[in-house]
Amino acid sequence: MKIAVTGAFGYSGRYIARRLLDQGHEVITLTNSLHRPNPFGEKIRAFPFHFDRPERLQAQLEGVEVLINTYWVRFDYKTFSHGAAVENSLKLFAAARAAGVRRIVHVSITNPSLDSPLPYFSGKAQLELALQESGLSYAILRPTVLFGKEDILINNIAWALRHLPVFGVFGDGRYRLQPIYVDDLARLAVAQAAREDDVIINAIGPETYTYRDLVAEIAAAIGVRRPVISVPPWFGYQVGRVIGLLVGDVFITREEIEGLMADLLYVDAPPAGEVRLSRWAREHAQELGRHYASELARRKR
Repeated sequence: MKIAVTGAFGYSGRYIARRLLDQGHEVITLTNSLHRPNPFGEKIRAFPFHFDRPERLQAQLEGVEVLINTYWVRFDYKTFSHGAAVENSLKLFAAARAAGVRRIVHVSITNPSLDSPLPYFSGKAQLELALQESGLSYAILRPTVLFGKEDILINNIAWALRHLPVFGVFGDGRYRLQPIYVDDLARLAVAQAAREDDVIINAIGPETYTYRDLVAEIAAAIGVRRPVISVPPWFGYQVGRVIGLLVGDVFITREEIEGLMADLLYVDAPPAGEVRLSRWAREHAQELGRHYASELARRKR
């Protein structure tokens, strides 16, 4: 098939594109990062998103059978926002339908809700609803936290453990997460590209952690000992702001803390992933957290 992947030079999109090429599909990518190094050489053609030119966006999707969409933003910033990401994604869905794309595989988040006060979760819910009402065949994948070689969040927990004398968890740290390996998510996305039925899949990994236990697991994997203490959420956010200023990044946001503490990264569902974070972290202990991974630097590139 001819398949379009958004962000094939980025994180999850790169793993998805690699699996599609291995299966012999023709792959194109829509991206904001045309000048980022293309790890696939001439195997994948890259096109700009053209959200401001719907007719050009549609033309780029002509002949595409399946669109795999990873496009999103982690937080609001000066040059991007959740609101703009929702608006752009709706334009992408409309262009896909007009171009004759038959199916969209869309990466969402666990526990999306139109009523959520958190833009990340309410925005994802808006897109899920739009996709369900589009008339297109769809598969919606709902991951929690991704981990893998190019990860940011898990890597930066390890980085903080390596560099700070103590590690603070927000409140009691008993809220839960179910991390999924990025290539497990890619496997799910590629498998769903070949299907016709409308599905929603909780794309969670095989291990469930409390946040406090996750930090302890990462610390043990990389071989560091740090006191893990409970701190008020406001204090943890302020410490995160200071770290962000020092590294020139957004380390964590209030909304991310609220989402964590509301248990929104946990669902009562069977695992869809196979790779265990505990094993992966030990296998990659030498490089995990050695260098800070910057969200803003990645977006600027």
